[in-house]
Amino acid sequence: MQYLHTMVRVSDLDASLRFYCDLLGLKEVRRKESEKGRFTLVFLTAPEDEARSAELKAPELELTYNWDPEEYTGGRNFGHLAYRVEDIYALCQHLQDNGVTINRPPRDGHMAFVRSPDGISVELLQKGEPQEPREPWASMENTGTW
Repeated sequence: MQYLHTMVRVSDLDASLRFYCDLLGLKEVRRKESEKGRFTLVFLTAPEDEARSAELKAPELELTYNWDPEEYTGGRNFGHLAYRVEDIYALCQHLQDNGVTINRPPRDGHMAFVRSPDGISVELLQKGEPQEPREPWASMENTGTW
């Protein structure tokens, strides 16, 4: 398993970039804008992690700016932890066998979400290319929120 990023939702992207980059000293390493999804993702890394970020896209802080105003309550501004895993199906099966609910199953062989006992959302991402979709995951419905 490899730590990838922590996602934080922000309500003012410029103010957040000023804080994280200008004041705290992180560096913007990439940005994704989604017209369809109406959001901007900005990935930041610490200066000493810049080479690792370029090679591995980790470790990073992901700022998520939703274009449509939204009030974040109940910790929703903190999004999730993300980890790259060797075999997403094997890990999800292990978690499920041990009583963990798979909130967003790895239907696509690439991504799944689970929650910690404290309700922290954890994203699991398949290392390398996605695996071929397979059952029971391919037809499994989402459970709860993540």
